[in-house]
Amino acid sequence: MIKINGIIRESKGSSFPLIVAIALVLLLIMCGITEYMRLMIIASGVRDAVQSAVIATANDNYANVYHSVREGYSGGYLLSGASWTDSLDYGDIYDRLDRTLGLQEAGGEHIKYAGGAVEYKLSNLSVEIINAPFAPGNPASEQKFLADAAITLEVPVSFGGKALPPMRIKLKVRAGYTPKF
Repeated sequence: MIKINGIIRESKGSSFPLIVAIALVLLLIMCGITEYMRLMIIASGVRDAVQSAVIATANDNYANVYHSVREGYSGGYLLSGASWTDSLDYGDIYDRLDRTLGLQEAGGEHIKYAGGAVEYKLSNLSVEIINAPFAPGNPASEQKFLADAAITLEVPVSFGGKALPPMRIKLKVRAGYTPKF
């Protein structure tokens, strides 16, 4: 430590390479931090858009919800003759995402381009709608009407060129319908 302090305080200019090396290391660390922030901002924005699309799908099912103000429960059912049958609308989440995020479909993936380069890709969307049971004994403890979705997000890393693999994560969101009254 004393030797490094002596090199820095020396007036002959021998500390110049050390100062350049420190500046490059700090620049490299800052680039890594900004790339991490970029990836997290993209992931957060996509998650919010997927959540909005799933909430819209849950709301689209509102038209088919069996309204039971007195019992305090709800589910996606339609009266068919003398019996009730499930009536669920899975919607078109990819279409909502394409319109919201400006994606283009290519080979089963939905891709966002920034200029000519790929900014991120969405694929493997799975949606599960969990219908509330019809006429439960205890509505407070029964499963509510839920829509679960999971999608794979792949973001190419721009730090390190082609040496680093793209960030690939599975985003999961859940939306539910609970009657207000």
